[in-house]
Amino acid sequence: MDKLLIKNGQVVFPDRVEKSDLLINGKIIEKIAVNIEENCKTINAEGLYVFPGLIDMHVHLREPGFEYKEDILSGSLAAVKGGFTQICPMPNTKPVCDSAAVVGYIKAREKEVNLVKINPIGAITVNEEGTQLSEIGKMKKAGIVAISDDGKPVTNSKIMRLAMEYASDFNLICLSHSEDKSLSEDGVVNEGLNSTLTGLKGIPRAAEEIMVSREILLSEMLNIPVHICHISTKGSVNLIKQAKERGVKVTAESCPHYFSLTDDAIISFNSDTKVNPPLREESDRQAIIEGYRSGVIDAIATDHAPHHKDEKNIEYNLAAFGISGLETSFSLAITNLYKTGVLTLFELARVMSYNPAKILNLEGGEIAEGKTADIMLADIEKSYIIDKDKFVSKGKNTPFDKMKVFEEVKATIVDGEIKYSGEKL
Repeated sequence: MDKLLIKNGQVVFPDRVEKSDLLINGKIIEKIAVNIEENCKTINAEGLYVFPGLIDMHVHLREPGFEYKEDILSGSLAAVKGGFTQICPMPNTKPVCDSAAVVGYIKAREKEVNLVKINPIGAITVNEEGTQLSEIGKMKKAGIVAISDDGKPVTNSKIMRLAMEYASDFNLICLSHSEDKSLSEDGVVNEGLNSTLTGLKGIPRAAEEIMVSREILLSEMLNIPVHICHISTKGSVNLIKQAKERGVKVTAESCPHYFSLTDDAIISFNSDTKVNPPLREESDRQAIIEGYRSGVIDAIATDHAPHHKDEKNIEYNLAAFGISGLETSFSLAITNLYKTGVLTLFELARVMSYNPAKILNLEGGEIAEGKTADIMLADIEKSYIIDKDKFVSKGKNTPFDKMKVFEEVKATIVDGEIKYSGEKL
């Protein structure tokens, strides 16, 4: 087996940051110590931080069916460039990922592309129609790590209950797209001052919070874990905080755009700011930030949603929802959570690596001897200007274009193999 030595890096452990060397033997971290000497390929990580490989538990790779937006190759390239070693694609493909056959296709493509670990999310219901449970057991055998009808809420509470119970039997968790469609219908931005000023139809916070409340109540009643996707409001943070204090087995994620932007961004009518749930107000942004500081919010997910330029370069009401996020997520987190003192580096690694692995029962998520060698090297002092035209993702739809941020991924290592190198190592 080939060995790889990473020397002189600041290693981000689960509880501290410490200068150490890492010796990788095959797919495993064999030894962590100071001044390891080994005759093998060596990376000098002086001045760099050595993070556990990032895990994104909520992406859209669009394949099969929408390869003009993104495909598994382009999405995987974007992932390793962004420092991710594992990603979890949502099932709203065409056909929907609601069967072992589609899961098998995605896993086969993962092997062909051979860049990043791809952990598919299976649909809760057949064709995401909300009426009939999909083949959860068969999909688990084929390789899914969770179930969700992401993009479409499961409106029938009985179906959601059955899904949570059935998934639990297979040691899977339901990921909830929390949206009351009867309240959000036809809305495109946050309901508030800016929706009034622009004349764009608003989506009230309650559309999210009503469904967050339902999932919490179901989880509490059943004593079964549930995970809430992409929370965006102060109310959602408070509901989850109160539930956790009662011992409810609820976890939650938010996204870089919710702690980095507010709905002031929509004033430009730039459709790259159109996302679901929508960008909210400053009080909501601060609540999301405080949610990370306090540990109420467990994970940072990108909700990477690439679109063809023609689906965004139209009037706001008709444009597709979504932001392409894999290549900017870590930089935005370093810039807006670490540099501002909200999170330490090991706390940031917790919400971007350790917690996602724990929630989804994945291997990886931390740097320790005997653990899988999924690692990312980054220069967190390097600043750059985001340029969407340099994205390797097919989706160039980002509201962060031309924004100055900190952090540059220097290398992404998956199972001991260098899958991305920003410069010659």
